Amino acid sequence: MSVARQVVVEADGGSRGNPGPAGYGAVVIDPATGEPLAEAAEYIGVATNNVAEYRGLIAGLTAAKALFPDAGDALRVHVRMDSKLVVEQMSGRWKIKHPDMKPLAARAAAILPPSSVTYEWIPRAQNKHADRLANEAMDAGRDGRTWEASASTAALDTPSARTASAPPPVQGPPGDQAAGAARARAALAAARGAAAPEGLFPMPGAQEPEPPVEAAPVTGAAAPAPEPSAAPAAEPSEAPVAPAPEPSAAPVASAPESAATPQTGWGSAPDLGAPATLVLLRHGETALTPQKRFSGSGGTDPELSPTGRDQAERAAAHFAALGTVQEIVSSPLRRCRETAAAVAARLGLDVHVDEGLRETDFGAWEGLTFGEVRERHGDDLTAWLASPDAAPTGGGESFAEVAGRVAAARDRIVARYAGRTVLLVTHVTPIKTLVRLALGAPPEALFRMELSAASISAVAYYGDGNASVRLLNDTSHLR
Repeated sequence: MSVARQVVVEADGGSRGNPGPAGYGAVVIDPATGEPLAEAAEYIGVATNNVAEYRGLIAGLTAAKALFPDAGDALRVHVRMDSKLVVEQMSGRWKIKHPDMKPLAARAAAILPPSSVTYEWIPRAQNKHADRLANEAMDAGRDGRTWEASASTAALDTPSARTASAPPPVQGPPGDQAAGAARARAALAAARGAAAPEGLFPMPGAQEPEPPVEAAPVTGAAAPAPEPSAAPAAEPSEAPVAPAPEPSAAPVASAPESAATPQTGWGSAPDLGAPATLVLLRHGETALTPQKRFSGSGGTDPELSPTGRDQAERAAAHFAALGTVQEIVSSPLRRCRETAAAVAARLGLDVHVDEGLRETDFGAWEGLTFGEVRERHGDDLTAWLASPDAAPTGGGESFAEVAGRVAAARDRIVARYAGRTVLLVTHVTPIKTLVRLALGAPPEALFRMELSAASISAVAYYGDGNASVRLLNDTSHLR
C-alpha cells in the first residue's frame, strides 16, 4: 500500500498586454515546513492571463506527480491560486464557457485523480513565489532566453518569513484607522523572531496547528508587494484567447534551499499586500445629463445618448489599453449597465450587478432642473442642502440613507475582491460618497466635488482597514 503524501501547489500566470507576452510559474511546497520542493516556469509566447494561469496549474500538478511517481492515489495535492476563475472552474462551481479554456481544464483534470486535488483561492500577495516565477519566465522570453531554475531567485520566502508576514484579521470597516494601527502593532510583534508552526499549509481535513503564543494567527497572510517588474494583475474571466503554443514539458527543477535570515527594525514589518482598488466610472451621458436634470433611481431609467455611447466606448478602449481591470460591478440602472457592457465586451469580462450602487431616489424632483426644484419645492430643497438626513420631496432618499447602502456595497465588494482591481460603473452620488468616506470628509463635501459624465476616479482599500483616494474626475480618456 502506498504511503500517503501531501503537497501544496502554488501556481500563477500573467500576460503583459492580455493578450500579450505571457508566462507561468508554479512551485510545489512541503505543507509541513513551507519549503519549496520543485519549481516550474515557462515563457509561452502571446496568450491571455487565463491561458497562462491554466498552464501554470498544469505545470504545478505535473511537477507534483513527478516528485512522487509511486504515490498513486495516495498523493494529495492542495492547489492555491489567486485566479478565482481557475479555482472555481476546477472546483466545479463555475461552468467553463469559453471553448479555449475547456481543453486546458481537461488537461489539468487528467493529471491526477479528481479526488486527489483540492483548490483554494488566495490573495495575490500570498502567491508571490509563483508570481515571481511567472515574471522571470516572461523576462527571459523578452530577452530571448529560456527560463533556468538555476538562475531563479523566486524562492525567497522561508518558513519563518511566511509565518512572520501574517498579520491578524482586520477588525472594523475600510477606513478604520484604529483597526489598522492595532493590526500593524500585532504584526510587528509577530515579526520579532516568531518560530514557524508545524504545518504552515494545513491540508483540507487536517487539524490546523495552534499558533505560537506570541505569534499572530496565520490568517489572510499578506506577502511583500510585487517587484516593479511584476506582471499586470489583469485577470479577465473567459477573455478572448490569442493563439498560444501547446503545453510542453516545462523546465522543472528541485528548488534550492533558502536559509532564514533574521530581520530587524522596520525591515521586518509585514507588507499589507495588494489593496482592493475600486476604479469608479460614472456612466456616459443620457438625454438628461446636459440639461442638468435630477436623474436618480426613481425616474424613467434613461438609456445612453449617442454621446454617452461614444463616451462608453472611449472608456472601454482606455481600460483595454491599461489591462488592469479584473472585475466589473455595475449599478442596476440602464445607463450604467450599458456603459459597463461596452467595457466588458472589450475586456472579455462578465458584469456583476450590485443594487447598492444605484443612484439616489430623488422623489418628486426626478426629471426637474435645480431651478425648477427651487421654484416648486424651495423649502424642501433648502432643508436637503442643509442636512444629510433630509430627503427630497415625495419620499426620496436622504444622503444619509444613500451613504449607508453605498458603504454596505463597498464592504461587500472589498471583501469579495480583496487584492484585485474592480471597475465600479455607477453614478454621481455613490462615487462622491465613496470618495467622501475614504477621506473622512463631512457630508457637505458632496457639494464640493465635480464629476463629469464617464469620468474616472479611484480609491484603494488596504488590508489594515485604511483607504487611499488615488484619482478624481479624470476625463483625459475622452479627449
